[in-house]
Amino acid sequence: MAYIVKRLSMMLVVVIVVMTFMAALVHLIPGDPVSAILGPRADPALTKIVRHDMHLDASVPDQIWIFVTGAFRGDLGVDFTSNESVSTLVFNALPHTVVLAISSLFLAVVVGVPLGVYAATRPNTILDRASGVLAVSAITIPPYVAGLYLLLIFAVHFRVLPAIGSGSFAHPLDYLRHLVLPSVALAITWIGYLARLVRANMLEVLGSNYIRTAKAFGLHDRRIFYWYALKNAITPTIAVLGVGLGTLMGGAIFVEVIFARPGLGTLIYDAIETRNYPIVRGGVLVVAIIFVLANLLADLSYRLLDPRIREHQVR
Repeated sequence: MAYIVKRLSMMLVVVIVVMTFMAALVHLIPGDPVSAILGPRADPALTKIVRHDMHLDASVPDQIWIFVTGAFRGDLGVDFTSNESVSTLVFNALPHTVVLAISSLFLAVVVGVPLGVYAATRPNTILDRASGVLAVSAITIPPYVAGLYLLLIFAVHFRVLPAIGSGSFAHPLDYLRHLVLPSVALAITWIGYLARLVRANMLEVLGSNYIRTAKAFGLHDRRIFYWYALKNAITPTIAVLGVGLGTLMGGAIFVEVIFARPGLGTLIYDAIETRNYPIVRGGVLVVAIIFVLANLLADLSYRLLDPRIREHQVR
């Protein structure tokens, strides 16, 4: 219980620091956001009203306090382009990004983990080297590059999958068709990373004493690999998945722009282009909170799966 309280306290501190940074963002980037919104020839009276509505006429500490207290109440400000609540805009776009990130992480686990296990059970063979080359190549491919190639091949050349949009949640099959290419583009890097991580963990476990003892007792190799070794080798990977989800949420920005998906990434990208600071602050803050929560859940899961960590903390 003390560990959970400690982790929640640390999470709260991180969230407050992120809120403070995002509140000060408007002062860290050169230029006047009001002039960017209204244009350089805007009426001075209107400029004064917008500056007051954005709280830019207040001191920096007051602006930070207003944003932080409002964020804790769920109020992330107002989009001055559409005059809509930033919270509404962010949480309307968030489901598309969350679905994209989770599906990409699922795809990375489903493909990367078996690939790593397959390579570890056949060390130093041609198949192991070939899977290593594929994994390292996948790690070096940025999501936006993979997205462009996938779009050109499967949407433009073969025309088997849609190029842009996300479909509607009301039509699941159509939504899945729109999800295939973005998910693969976002997952490719993590497929390679998980494959190499699982392979390294498997080889380390396979060299341990209890595995040699199991072999001495005559247990079948398949049972040793998948019942004893994989169970312990996969545990460290759990801790990485929380970081992976946060990274995928960030990478979704580029992928959503390429495939014109109406997600949080596209919303933030459009807001950056127009210097719409309320949406940028709100969107990045939500992504940061999801990143912190994913890391917390990964830490707790890792602690539950590995009894040695609980014993060490009790001592």
